[in-house]
Amino acid sequence: MINTIKWTSTFLVLTGILLTNLNLYPFNIFIHGLGAVGWTFAGYMGSDKAIMTNFGLQIPIFLIGYANLIL
Repeated sequence: MINTIKWTSTFLVLTGILLTNLNLYPFNIFIHGLGAVGWTFAGYMGSDKAIMTNFGLQIPIFLIGYANLIL
């Protein structure tokens, strides 16, 4: 289960990076943000504090992007 979440999240993060390089806003923040949430969840399930720190701190950054899009 965790491996599936990790691989799916990796695909989403890399797709988000590709969309950023192709300048496809706002799709990039939605896709990459979903991948960051998946990795944070996988880090929580596996008690991996480094993963939770890396991806967990990305979530507020994506929230700023969502707010910027809406407002």
